[in-house]
Amino acid sequence: MATLKEHYEKTCRQQLQEKFGFTNTMEIPRIEKIVLNMGLGEAVQNPKVVENAAGELTMIAGQKAVVTKAKKSIATFKLRSGMPIGCRVTLRHDRMYDFLSRLINIALPRVRDFRGISTKGFDGRGNYSLGIKEQIIFPEIDYDKIDKIRGMNICIVTTAKTDEAAYELLSLMGMPFRKK
Repeated sequence: MATLKEHYEKTCRQQLQEKFGFTNTMEIPRIEKIVLNMGLGEAVQNPKVVENAAGELTMIAGQKAVVTKAKKSIATFKLRSGMPIGCRVTLRHDRMYDFLSRLINIALPRVRDFRGISTKGFDGRGNYSLGIKEQIIFPEIDYDKIDKIRGMNICIVTTAKTDEAAYELLSLMGMPFRKK
């Protein structure tokens, strides 16, 4: 199969335009960006955890991860403002399509007992979020070299105005949604 971007340009756009009756080509929904996020609560006790997680996220995304810091101090969590608490990556353009292709074709089928992803992750404005429990489903991660299995959040931001249009866009691109 050609790249996911070519598949979107050649087939998905036309099908979306016919189904929803868009008159302007700029109305057709497209994926704007994909944000990968790892929240690391254990980083309060061990700051080395953030470096390991950022390295893993960099390998998965193919782009350097940014360390996120706490905005507020929370005494019950022993958290001070400015402490590193997670890491994230924002993917756009070609890297975004490459990551989405790897997610759909390689990573998600490697999930144990995989029956499709839930359709409940839409936010009402055409964006989709899903959580992954193990980062080892990505082939870039070597199981022997990780210190701990961590999860991550993946947020797919689209230009779709409704959840229905975003669902149609993602399913045409090959996202394996669970049957309703």
